[in-house]
Amino acid sequence: MIHFVILIACAAMIYLACEWFVNAVEWVGRRLDVGPLAVGTILAAFGTALPESAVTFVAVVFGTSGQQKDIGVGAAMGGPLALATVAYGVTGWMMWTRRRHRVPVTVTASTADAIAADSSPPAGSGGDVGETRKLARDQTWFLAIFVVKVGLGLVAFAVKPWLGLLFFAAYGVYFWREIRAESDHGDDIDLGPLLLQRRRATPATWAVIVQTLATLAIIFLASRIFVGQLHVIGPMLGLSAAVTALLLSPIATELPEIMNAIIWVRQGKTHLALANISGAMMIQATVPSGLGLLFTSWRFDAPLLLSGVVTMVAIVYLLVLLKTGRFTAKTLSPAAAFYLIFAVCLTGLLI
Repeated sequence: MIHFVILIACAAMIYLACEWFVNAVEWVGRRLDVGPLAVGTILAAFGTALPESAVTFVAVVFGTSGQQKDIGVGAAMGGPLALATVAYGVTGWMMWTRRRHRVPVTVTASTADAIAADSSPPAGSGGDVGETRKLARDQTWFLAIFVVKVGLGLVAFAVKPWLGLLFFAAYGVYFWREIRAESDHGDDIDLGPLLLQRRRATPATWAVIVQTLATLAIIFLASRIFVGQLHVIGPMLGLSAAVTALLLSPIATELPEIMNAIIWVRQGKTHLALANISGAMMIQATVPSGLGLLFTSWRFDAPLLLSGVVTMVAIVYLLVLLKTGRFTAKTLSPAAAFYLIFAVCLTGLLI
């Protein structure tokens, strides 16, 4: 029973820490004078990707056994799967819930014209999700990199490990492009007061830094404890270690991104939630993969290959929605179903 209590307590701690983290990282973006989307794709994504990136780094660099290195490779594959399915699905569900609970407005003759004028967003616009063309472009690049990543897991050749450096370079290019990119959502984010200094309109720089680093430390530690409790609870529920590692651990390590999505959508900043997920996916597609290629054989078994295939199918589904203009809360929510498909297929493979 104590393990379930700790699990719930860690989830609550991660949520509260993410609430403070998104508040702080928005002010970091203001201080660094980066575009609003870069706050999600770079700053927030870098922070929330720390837990799973640390798992891969420690496992593949310092792991002394094949099993330890396999854990790192599994984390490198499980992270993108959870983001492409559960994270996007939760975001869609939150968008749908928020729209249902909006306060109804009495429509008069004067407001009807304004609503009609606002009902047709410009081409490529996703309404409250912002500019969908950029999201489509980012997911296309992710898919291209991910296909190469999975393909390399099926072959072996002499210079294969050195290709890991190309994955680092790919993220470097993405990072530089995002930092220099102009925002497609206005000149700034609607910032609330820094929670650490609620009474100051403009917080002190030291307060922004302290709140950012402190919340990151809490997110990191709570995520580690959360994952550890899952590995204890899994066998208690009759789940094998392999199922726990491939099915439950990715959800735990991606919990910060999921929590950020919930918070930002609730605040009406859906474009930042989507940018955070997209940016975290680019990190997961490149940095852990580069480490895996450099320090392991990077060969996939059937469960790892299955996770790769399901991830690619989920991204193709997302791209179809974006390209056809059907990217809505109603169509995005079912993305989580791909993770259920993965769970069923994985169970069939391991039985």
